[in-house]
Amino acid sequence: MQGKRIVNAYKTVDKNQAYALNEAVKIVKTNATAKFDETIDVAINLGVDPKHADQMVRGVCALPHGTGKTIRVAVLAQGEKADEAKAAGADVVGAENLIDSILSGKIDFDRCIATPDMMGLAGKVARVLGPKGLMPNPKLGTVTADVATAVKKAKAGEVQYRVEKTGIVHAGIAKASFSEEQIYENAKTFLDAIIKARPQGAKGTYIKKITLSSTMGVGVKVDAAAL
Repeated sequence: MQGKRIVNAYKTVDKNQAYALNEAVKIVKTNATAKFDETIDVAINLGVDPKHADQMVRGVCALPHGTGKTIRVAVLAQGEKADEAKAAGADVVGAENLIDSILSGKIDFDRCIATPDMMGLAGKVARVLGPKGLMPNPKLGTVTADVATAVKKAKAGEVQYRVEKTGIVHAGIAKASFSEEQIYENAKTFLDAIIKARPQGAKGTYIKKITLSSTMGVGVKVDAAAL
């Protein structure tokens, strides 16, 4: 049985209508009335088959207002690069000791960055970090000699995205406590990034469906054609 809050939320949404992005943002924010600061999520159904390499959609997007979430960053580095990472605000910095910690099951970070010379070492934990989407990757800017910049970007609210087997990309792009304008700008920036990331192998309709929602709220369809 649905709670009164959800029942009332459904009354504000027409399931058959696709709303302009700014309207969808307003509805989702208005209905985010849980007792905690809900995350605003966007889910995009793409016309791609990720099993084919030329249809993979993956990348990173810097949101203008951040995600509202505190990101813990781990850096695989040594020497001067380790010092640079610490100075930039990395939460965990190490080399063999960090690898041992990960292998023991301690993964207390949301992003893992590595210097190029550490990738041989990082290979030891690929089976652990890979399935969690935490493995350092040059295409995502998480394998770099400029660890300070990578740490600062991660802390500022960069969002990594990757299409799932079902062709869906989703990400938390804001908090309900953000203003409507901030949520809109973050959502628009993320959607623009997905549009620009259209792979060469994608045929036909690329963006099939967009849904905006909050953690405890109802999903609101966004008019993809308008974007």
